[in-house]
Amino acid sequence: MSVQLFIPAFRVDECLEQIKECLEKGWTGLGFKTIEFEEAWKKYTGLSHAHFLNSNTSGLHLAVYMLKTKYGWQDGDEVITTPLTFVSTNHAIMYEDLKPVFADVDDSLCMSPESIEAKISPKTKAVIYVGIGGNTGRYEQVVAVCKKHGLKLILDAAHMAGTRIRGRHVGGEADVSVFSFQAVKNLPTADSGMICWNNKEDDERARKLCWLGINKDTYARTGRQGNYKWMYDVEEVGFKYHGNSIMAGIGMVQLKYLDKDNSHRRSLAQIYKKTLAGSEKIKLIEINPDCESSTHLFQIRVQNRDLLLQFLNEKEIFPGVHYRDNTEYAIYSHGKGTCPKATKASHEILSLPLHLKMNEEDALLVANEVLNFVNSGEVTLNEQKTF
Repeated sequence: MSVQLFIPAFRVDECLEQIKECLEKGWTGLGFKTIEFEEAWKKYTGLSHAHFLNSNTSGLHLAVYMLKTKYGWQDGDEVITTPLTFVSTNHAIMYEDLKPVFADVDDSLCMSPESIEAKISPKTKAVIYVGIGGNTGRYEQVVAVCKKHGLKLILDAAHMAGTRIRGRHVGGEADVSVFSFQAVKNLPTADSGMICWNNKEDDERARKLCWLGINKDTYARTGRQGNYKWMYDVEEVGFKYHGNSIMAGIGMVQLKYLDKDNSHRRSLAQIYKKTLAGSEKIKLIEINPDCESSTHLFQIRVQNRDLLLQFLNEKEIFPGVHYRDNTEYAIYSHGKGTCPKATKASHEILSLPLHLKMNEEDALLVANEVLNFVNSGEVTLNEQKTF
C-alpha cells in the first residue's frame, strides 16, 4: 500500500445533495449557492466581506489589478514578495507589469519582516505575504512593517483555510486576503477560491470586475418569477473570474468539517514532530506558537533531499517539494542570489504525506522510513551544521 502526498476527502453523499439541488433548480452558475457559501465563509472566519471566485490565482491577479488601478500605480512599480511559493503568487504581479522584489525567508519559511523592510524602495507599493503550509510565521510583524511604511498588504492565504492567530481567523489584518479551495487544499472543491477585502467599496467593485465589469450579475437580474432584467451597465473592463454554484455547494459541505479535518491534520503533524524531533539530521520548520495552523503541509529540511525522495519513492511513499525557489525560473532570474536563505531552503525542504485518509500508523511508517534514511550507513549524508 502506497502513501501519497495528498488525497482529497469528500463527503460524497452530502456533496451530491448540494449538486442535485443546483441541478433541480436549474442554477449552476454565479449566484444561489455562491451567495450562500460567501455568507457561511464570513460567519466562519469573521471577515467582513467575501466573494467566491474560480481560483486563488484569479483572486491574486484581481487584488493586484484593483490596487494598481485604484491608487494609480505605474508600470515598473514594485511589490515585495517571497521566492518560496507557487508561481501564481508572483505571476499576479507580472500580469500587471509590476516588478516582483524578493524578500528572504526565516526558519518558518515565511518572509522575514527584516528582509521586507530592507527591500523597500521609493517604488515599493505593496507586500504579498504567503502563509506557506498554513503557518503564519511573523505575520503580525509584517503587518506592522506595512503600516509603518504605508504599503498595501495582500495575504496569499492559499494554504490558510482555518488558520488562526490568537484565536482569530487570519485575513482581517490585510487589505485583501485570497484563499484557495483547489482540489488538494484543506477545503477542497474541484477548483475555486475566495477574495476577502476589508472594505465594502472594494468588495462591490470586485463583484463587478469578476463578471466582466457588468454592474448586475445574472442572478441579481433574475426575478422570483423568472422575469429577466436585461438592462445593465458595463462600468469598466473586467474579467470572468467568478465561481459557480456547483463548486460552492461542495465548498459548503467541506466547510462544515474544516475544523475537524484540520484537527486531524494537526494530530498527524504531532506524530511526525514527536518521532522526528530527536534527530540531529532533520530540521523541523518553526511554527509561530500563537498560530493554530491549518497544517496544509508538514515540511522538514534535510541534506540530500533528492536522495531521500528517491529512497521514499522506492518504499512507495510519495512526498513533495513546496517550493522551488522562484528565482531559479528564467522569468524571475532577476532576483537570483538575493535571497540566500530561501535558495538554501528550497534545496532541503520536503513535504511529507499529510491527508485525511492517513492514520497514526501511516504517519509513523513515513517518519520511521525518514529516520531509516538519515541514520543509514549505506547513504552518505552531509552534516547539517549549516542549519
